[in-house]
Amino acid sequence: MRVLVFGAGSLGSLLGGLLARAHDVTLVGRDPHVERVRTEGLQLTGEYTERVEPAAATAVPDERFDLAVVAVKAFDTPVAAEALATAELDAVLSVQNGLGNEATLAGGLDAAVLAGTCTYGARLTEPGVVECTGRGEVTLGPPDGGESPVAESVGAALRAAGVETTVAADMPRRCWEKLAVNAGINAVTALARVENGAVVDGPAGEPARRAAREAARVAREQGVDLPEATAVGAVERVAAATSANRSSMLQDVEAGKRTEVDAVNGAVVDRAEAAVPVNETLAALVRGWERERGLR
Repeated sequence: MRVLVFGAGSLGSLLGGLLARAHDVTLVGRDPHVERVRTEGLQLTGEYTERVEPAAATAVPDERFDLAVVAVKAFDTPVAAEALATAELDAVLSVQNGLGNEATLAGGLDAAVLAGTCTYGARLTEPGVVECTGRGEVTLGPPDGGESPVAESVGAALRAAGVETTVAADMPRRCWEKLAVNAGINAVTALARVENGAVVDGPAGEPARRAAREAARVAREQGVDLPEATAVGAVERVAAATSANRSSMLQDVEAGKRTEVDAVNGAVVDRAEAAVPVNETLAALVRGWERERGLR
């Protein structure tokens, strides 16, 4: 299968590197990372130790691909849709945070778009090197739920490369559960400057659980059956499994970059029919940090 990975950051590079073990993969990202991959290959470290040699570019090639994996920040989704429109694509898989990315991609592309969640941990340690900080799973399926031959085909392709994959018919619930996990973990760890394990117990855990409960309530308002206990349990489970990891939002704050708070806690606030004070507070604090650094 010919696979294009748009957004060769930490997660995109890891997934692209794993897929390159079985498929013809092209990574699209920024230099100097792309240049190093182009000249020396991509080194996987951590849970995997091997070198792979995907193609790498800073722009989408005007070619045909069976699958495009989109791994950019949610605020860059419109840019991704515009850039990918130059290629001929059969299917597109979003593994992004937040809600609504699939609709944006579908609106700009003539391809079947799938929703996805990914629990693999990844960190770019230097150009050309990506560390897998924890093995996880990719779950994918139609954004509105149900089954599709395209989802089954993409799932089979990921499994062929050794990527743990589940093809699911209930992606709306799974995407909301992922949002609840991110709402509970990301902003809390970014503001407190702590690893994920800090929300398992201790004072950081309570705001994380409250944020997840609010997200579950909003999901139900939107017609998605996500009990609060399920959302809180997912936060605790993910935080425990990735206790030594630094969340993507914490990594962004440490690097002085814009975060995805709008697509995470902000998405909960925007869709709520009643007050969601914890998510409102977390979103306001992170946005305040961004504004003072000229990132908004």
